[in-house]
Amino acid sequence: MFEGFETTTVDTGDASIFVRHGGAGPPILLLHGHPRTSATWHRVAPLLVDRGFTVVCADLRGYGRSRGPVPTVDHSAHCKRAVAADMLLVIRSLGHERFAIVGHDRGSNVALRLALDHPQQVAALAVLDSIPIVEHLDRLDTAFATAYWHWFFFAQPEIPERVITADPDRWYQGDPDAMGSENYDEWRAAVRKPEVVRAMLEDYRAGLTIDRLHEEADRQAGRRIRCPTLHLWSEHDDLEELHGNPLLIWEKWTTELTGHSIDSGHHMAEDAPAPLASALADFLDRAPPWS
Repeated sequence: MFEGFETTTVDTGDASIFVRHGGAGPPILLLHGHPRTSATWHRVAPLLVDRGFTVVCADLRGYGRSRGPVPTVDHSAHCKRAVAADMLLVIRSLGHERFAIVGHDRGSNVALRLALDHPQQVAALAVLDSIPIVEHLDRLDTAFATAYWHWFFFAQPEIPERVITADPDRWYQGDPDAMGSENYDEWRAAVRKPEVVRAMLEDYRAGLTIDRLHEEADRQAGRRIRCPTLHLWSEHDDLEELHGNPLLIWEKWTTELTGHSIDSGHHMAEDAPAPLASALADFLDRAPPWS
C-alpha cells in the first residue's frame, strides 16, 4: 500500500497522530471514518497523486496507530474540535498552511469542524456519506433509530467496551478481498486493541454531547462554510433513503455547494476508488488555487 509515500508520527501536545503523505502539488488531507484507519484510502491516494496533488492521510485521534489522551467525563478529549486541532498541526508540521480536506463518515464531522473553525486554512471541502451530526439528530425517528442504533449503544458507559472487546472480530466484520489484504490486516490489528475501541466509542459519545452543542451553536450563529464544498453519497447506503436529497441539508451549511451520488457502498474509497478519485480531483481542479 501507499508506494512512494512516507510515514511519520506528529506530536500535537495531548495526542500523537500517525500520518502517511506523498506526492507533489496542492495539499489534500484525507480523513477516514469509523472503524477504518488511514489505510482505507490506499486505492484513492495514488490516483490523487497522479492528478498532481500532495496527499496526506492521517489516523484520527485514538484510531489506528494514533493515540490520544485519557477520555474525559464530558468527552471533550475526543470531540471534533480537538481532533480538528490535531489535523491542523499535522498539516503545518508537513510545511503546509492552506489545504483542501476530504472527510468520510466520522472524518467528515472533523472536516466540517476544521472548515468552520479555521476558514483561512481550508481552501476546499469534500464531505462523503454524511450530514452534520445535529441534522441527523433533528430527524430522529424510528427509521433513523433502527438504522443508526449503534450511535446510542456506543453512548452507553462501559457496556459497549465489554461487548466489543470480548470478540472484536465478530463485532467488526471485514472482507480482505473487498478492502485489500494490507488494509484489512491494519484495520483488524487496530480494532483488537482495547484502547482503540475505547477511543472510537468516545468519538460517538462526544458526537451526541459536546459535538452536538458545538454544531447547534454554529447554526444559531448562522455560521457557514465559506469555501467550495462537495458532497458525495453512496447509492447503496441509506443516507438518501433516510433523509432525502442530502444536498438540501448541506445547502444550509455552505455558501458554494455541488454534489452527486456515487455507485458504491458506504466505504466508497474501497468500493469505488476510481470514480471517487476522479470526482474529487475534478472538483479540486475547479477550486481557486491554494498552493
